[in-house]
Amino acid sequence: MRGFTLLEVMVALAIMAGVVLTVLSSVNYHLGVIAAERDNTALTILARARMAELEQLPLQDKSEGTLSPAHPELTWHAEVVSTQLPSLWKQVLKVQRTSDRREVSLVRYVFK
Repeated sequence: MRGFTLLEVMVALAIMAGVVLTVLSSVNYHLGVIAAERDNTALTILARARMAELEQLPLQDKSEGTLSPAHPELTWHAEVVSTQLPSLWKQVLKVQRTSDRREVSLVRYVFK
């Protein structure tokens, strides 16, 4: 009866370990990408909601605040800047998390 030698078993185990480590590394990387995209999506949705609120208010050159009480870790900053056209203005809204400095910016153009 013929069986596997110790060397053959060790080579097979080394190959399997390499495959398992590669798969685990790939899964870990993709979970990180998914978490970052989910985070960016949440920040974008909150920024769009704040932009919708700003659209209802009179246009101000600069304004800022937090998204408390629901999201006290998030701050927002809105600024109106001129463009090359005299009657067209650009409003930039930035929503930023204070802990990791992750930021989402939205831009809209308005006539003033």
